[in-house]
Amino acid sequence: MEIRPLDGVQVLELGNYVAAPTAGRILGDFGAEVIKVERPKTGDELRNWRLYGGDTSMLYRTVNRNKKSITLDLRTEAGRAIVLDLVKQCDVLLENFRPGMLEKWGLGPEALNEANPDLVITRISAYGQTGPLAQRPGFAAVAEAVGGLRELVGDPDRPPVRVGVSIGDSIAGIYAAFGTVMALFQRERAGDRVPLDQRIIDVALNESILSVMESLVPDYLAYGINRERVGGRMEGIAPSNAYPCSDGNSIIIGGNGDAIFQRYMQVIERPDLAADPELQDNAGRWRHRDRLDADIADWTRLRTPGEALQLLEAAAIPCGPIYTAADIVADEQYRARNMIQHFPVDVGEDEPKQVGFTGIVPVIGGQSLPIRNVGPDLGEHTREVLSGLLGMSDNDIDALEGR
Repeated sequence: MEIRPLDGVQVLELGNYVAAPTAGRILGDFGAEVIKVERPKTGDELRNWRLYGGDTSMLYRTVNRNKKSITLDLRTEAGRAIVLDLVKQCDVLLENFRPGMLEKWGLGPEALNEANPDLVITRISAYGQTGPLAQRPGFAAVAEAVGGLRELVGDPDRPPVRVGVSIGDSIAGIYAAFGTVMALFQRERAGDRVPLDQRIIDVALNESILSVMESLVPDYLAYGINRERVGGRMEGIAPSNAYPCSDGNSIIIGGNGDAIFQRYMQVIERPDLAADPELQDNAGRWRHRDRLDADIADWTRLRTPGEALQLLEAAAIPCGPIYTAADIVADEQYRARNMIQHFPVDVGEDEPKQVGFTGIVPVIGGQSLPIRNVGPDLGEHTREVLSGLLGMSDNDIDALEGR
């Protein structure tokens, strides 16, 4: 499928790690040409994170798919001059350095705007570009804590834990991609040139987390409620949890809707619970959550996951298995929507290996759009980009690379 809504959009990505590269990945997924600038020799540190073989991790290959990689040393005048030349050819610049770093290099918004007065500048940082904490460094782990998420993850009798992925970076990257497209849309509709301050998209990691915390703050201000960790449950919603089965695995069952709860209790052969006046709404079920979860677990422990899920699905009870990567790869639903796409990748063996990568979201046209390429080798496109966009000669590129 050749559906590429962002075809023709040129993006220069100065980001590393996960947040800004996630934004670049999303833009690239939908057709933008994303040129990723990396440090010579070492590149983005993500290349070495969770590296089990070869010289480039699958994490890097995933986050930086549908991009081109060039190497430039932004600490040199030559490197910075090329960035300004590339900006003239681009619609968007993405970055996630600490606030003030681009300015220190002479690549702040004013300098970028002078090079290209239509450029959208998307900036991701720990706490944003303004405010008393703007200069403070911070990774997603800290932002997830400051944004209110970490306090709610885990069991109430243990310290807070972290989810198994860098969710703060990913959410910030999604917001950055949305903000970028929003600014491009505004630029397209505007009759006059859009002012610089309206073309700067300022994404903070902690605010990105805060924005998905639902009614955490209003509940506190309205009722004085400080939400606490509740393990596998969701505050105020019951019964919804993971329940153990006879083989030691667990399944997820969400039976918290009033009508669903009635069907649910019939499936687990507990009409007495369905008729209990204390359990007719979520508030009551939440008060009795421990008893409900224990009764449900008594039923699931007598059945395998497959047996329990079959009975629950027949009654239209929301439920599902807890998948591992192996389960995801084998799943027919993911396969039907082209959500696992295979590419030959160097994994440090004698021959490249066919490796599956997760597809593009959201789906357009019934299936995931095809991934054009997985994350590139370091500097793979330096010569192509600098000669094609800037007309640099082979000799000039060789000199830049110190050859």
